[in-house]
Amino acid sequence: MSTARPCLAQLSRICLYSTRSTPASISTRSLSTTAAVAARGANAPPMESKASKLLKKASTNPQKNKKKGAEVSKKKKKTRTAYIQYDQRDLEQFTLLEAMRYIRAFEVGQKPTSAKYEMALKFKSQKNGPVVRNRLRLPHPVKTDLRICVICPPDSKYAKDAIAAGASLVGEDDIFEAVKDGRIEFDRCLCQTDSLDKMNKAGMGRVLGPRQLMPSTKLGTVVKDPAAVLKDLIGGAEYREKLGVVRMAVGQLGFTPEEMQRNIKAFIEHVKRDLNHLSDRINKELAEVVLSSTNSPGFPLSGQFTKVDSTITPRDLSTS
Repeated sequence: MSTARPCLAQLSRICLYSTRSTPASISTRSLSTTAAVAARGANAPPMESKASKLLKKASTNPQKNKKKGAEVSKKKKKTRTAYIQYDQRDLEQFTLLEAMRYIRAFEVGQKPTSAKYEMALKFKSQKNGPVVRNRLRLPHPVKTDLRICVICPPDSKYAKDAIAAGASLVGEDDIFEAVKDGRIEFDRCLCQTDSLDKMNKAGMGRVLGPRQLMPSTKLGTVVKDPAAVLKDLIGGAEYREKLGVVRMAVGQLGFTPEEMQRNIKAFIEHVKRDLNHLSDRINKELAEVVLSSTNSPGFPLSGQFTKVDSTITPRDLSTS
């Protein structure tokens, strides 16, 4: 049995023989940095370590190395909460006779019934507030050839009264099938209260809703007696506020100044009543009244019918 000392001596001799020496073919001069620089040439750029390159890149683009959650010191543009309003004292305003005279100059050669007078009422209003929307029958109707559809049971008393009042289409299933096929041959649509559930189940809102023809209780187009509403609907018109402005046709080109005056007065008074029905917290005021036509620019109205020293008379603008 061998002792521990001979074993330890044998192990030490094995370790000494197994160590590798540096090859003689590699010189110590080739391992130096001065030799590498001399080999690159005198005009070569200085050598940089990887750490110095990273520091230089970080200093040239500090935006990418910004810590997460750091606040960016940029001034945010404030969003406008109200529509832009202009000082009316800087604008030239016209009387009704002056505006009609200029508009008719732009409509030379047009048929008296083809071109329409259009009125725009601009409001001082907030952008996110409620909109003004209603229906009105003017004293002198602008469009009297409306095609009105009445959705009601075809064999009922309401259907007979609607046909006698001037409805162009009356029924239920036939109208539903025609609308689904894309044949919408009417300009207004009324619904009798007994047919409301059947109309909703038929899915008429998907087709008539985007065209603003879907009957609704808010607009007063879902009624108990359609014949009574037809008398007011024929010759009436709907208006809706969009971007702080309400637009509606208020007359034909062949209307006299007196007829235009009555229509404009009725339209403005009706819109003012709608403004008064809004909540007290909502501040919406009438700021500007503009009259235009199909092919003419807009003329701001001053609220006067004519000037005292004006040479234009209503007879000059009346068509025979």
